[in-house]
Amino acid sequence: MKNKFIAISVLLLLAGFTTDTFAQNWPCWRGPDQDGTSEEVNLPAKWDSVTNVLWKTKVPGIGYSSPSVWEDRLFTLTALPETNERMLLCYDCNTGSLLWKVTFLTAPLEAKHKDNSYASGTPATDGKLVYISFLDGKEAVVAAYDYSGKQVWTQRPGTFYSGWGYSCSPRLYKNMVIINGNSPGGEPFVVAINKSDGQIIWKVDHEKPANNFHTPIIKEMAGKVQMIFCGNQEIISYDPESGNQNWLVDGPASDFCSSPVYNEKHGLVIASTAWPRRVLLAIKPDGSGNVTESHVAWRSTEGAVYVPSPVTIGDYLFTTMTNGKVHCMDVATGEILWTEELGPQYSSAVVADGLVYMPNDEGIITVIKPGPQFQYIAKNDIGEKMNASPAISNGKIYIRGYEHLFCIGTD
Repeated sequence: MKNKFIAISVLLLLAGFTTDTFAQNWPCWRGPDQDGTSEEVNLPAKWDSVTNVLWKTKVPGIGYSSPSVWEDRLFTLTALPETNERMLLCYDCNTGSLLWKVTFLTAPLEAKHKDNSYASGTPATDGKLVYISFLDGKEAVVAAYDYSGKQVWTQRPGTFYSGWGYSCSPRLYKNMVIINGNSPGGEPFVVAINKSDGQIIWKVDHEKPANNFHTPIIKEMAGKVQMIFCGNQEIISYDPESGNQNWLVDGPASDFCSSPVYNEKHGLVIASTAWPRRVLLAIKPDGSGNVTESHVAWRSTEGAVYVPSPVTIGDYLFTTMTNGKVHCMDVATGEILWTEELGPQYSSAVVADGLVYMPNDEGIITVIKPGPQFQYIAKNDIGEKMNASPAISNGKIYIRGYEHLFCIGTD
């Protein structure tokens, strides 16, 4: 009996240890839940360019690629315009040391918007391989690397051309890497590639070319797993296993930049068009076929977004424009609860421990407590401009500025 009590005590101790030391990976664009949210707690809410900065390290080249984190490894992309190189970088999360860098592509630089970069996509990782995508002329190129920097495979799934540039962030699902290849000057498509060998599993060609830079989300909604994809001048739900369509909403405009989100509490998919009209829609995801007239719960031009992706927590939706006007909206109705000017912004907000971390282009991250009135917690300046979005993992916040990577934490 004594041994039994000892065994139970050890198990309880181990269980407590596991809970206390739990750290959530941030494996891709918009994090583990694909919507900018993290389960991490006890994060710093206040810092500056020195205080609560555990390390700061110079990043070679230029790029707006956000960090992806798996355990003690951080991955991001960069470009060296002077040599036409596009690179994958791997850092040690504990020290900020650059462990390795590898040139994936050397090719003429593509046309782009003045506010874009030649390395704006974010890598995705499953703890075994890292998946990236760049543009080679008019061909989208996808590649997988192992954790030593060795290339495992490459795939060229289709052509892409947009005068605004390229910024594809791979989305992972089971054994698939999913790539958004929609553009007005290529052969618009969405494709699922085998993670292990790079072979195409399924591909859907689109008939209505337009500029689409978002990354789809894959979640269980209305009793089944759905991939919400904004392209082909539509908002579409696909079965990610097969690429078969569940439902779609027409338009209401051609171009999409921001990634959609799903509010589980209210059962609503929220997505925004970018151009030529910005319209924010909340959609009930339990339909079939064309649900434009039957399943749009609300739509609004006020609060619609262009580039930054929204975040949602509980009853609230936070959207922001590149002009810096932040909106807090009621998820159920689309009502604007408050607006606040927080500075021009291309990067996207993140949510952790019940707080919203809202970055702007000047490198200032405003921490907000969600509620029907604006509740300011802190305003934090990293000391340089930024267009990448923060990543949260290991109890820390990882931020990429124009020149440096920052690790924000309290230990």
